[in-house]
Amino acid sequence: MHTRIKLIVVVLATLATSSVYAQDGNSARDKEELQMIALEALIHVPEERALPAVLRLLEKGGSDELMESAMFVLGQMDSPEAAQALVNFARTGSGDAQEEAIQMIGMNGDEAAMAALQDIYASGDEDVREAVLEAYLIADDVDAVFQIAMAATNEEDYENAVEMLAVMDAHDELAKLREAKGSSEALVEAYMISDNHEELEKLARDGIDPEVQAEAIEALGIVDGPNTEAVLLEIYQAANDEDIREAAIEGLFLGDHDEAILQLYRASTSAREKGELLEALVIMDSDFAMQVIDDALAGDQ
Repeated sequence: MHTRIKLIVVVLATLATSSVYAQDGNSARDKEELQMIALEALIHVPEERALPAVLRLLEKGGSDELMESAMFVLGQMDSPEAAQALVNFARTGSGDAQEEAIQMIGMNGDEAAMAALQDIYASGDEDVREAVLEAYLIADDVDAVFQIAMAATNEEDYENAVEMLAVMDAHDELAKLREAKGSSEALVEAYMISDNHEELEKLARDGIDPEVQAEAIEALGIVDGPNTEAVLLEIYQAANDEDIREAAIEGLFLGDHDEAILQLYRASTSAREKGELLEALVIMDSDFAMQVIDDALAGDQ
């Protein structure tokens, strides 16, 4: 008999009669180690033989690590029965094994199993909800994440869903969220993650919520699109709110736009404002800093 076939026969028998090893004096750790080897071997076994073996193991139970491995094996199978087994464990399991089951549902992509994730999310704790979002990411199910964001009843769930949409580059869905729920710091972070300077510019010009606006202005400097310098200069010069002006300087600082800061310095008639702008140039280690310092010391402002 071929060596691989011999191994498969042995490991299948091991799953069915693992108690024999304990009776022979092997420790529980040795027994589990052999079960882990058996599970790995099942990946190379036809599904019609491998699935019953995994289901028998699930009935007996085992350590979280063993169950996690079992979920991984189920995730490699294509049958509705395997997908349902993943769903069952995703509903009733716990710990890392439960999260693995949820993520394997996303990887498997079975339609019925994916639909079950909605209820699993709704009834799950924070870790389960995070695992469901990751499953949707794996399955590239943007609409499901969008629906979670729309239905979120607390800030944390909303922020997590928005962040996942950013990772998925779901620009249209993020725009819909802004229309439906207004601007927020969560959206600012999402646009920054997705490198969306156009939407950040809209938020940077939106004065409805000054705190969100200030966050967007600074984020605009980090993303640094093709017209960021001009936009930040315009926002700074038009702003009456001190916090917005400080955010614009911070944005220019983060985008390394020292020439724009020098321009503001030259145009300013306020010693206090000039001092803040000079400080920014010094912190940036700008080549303009010493020039400005020398001019100030010489009285040539």
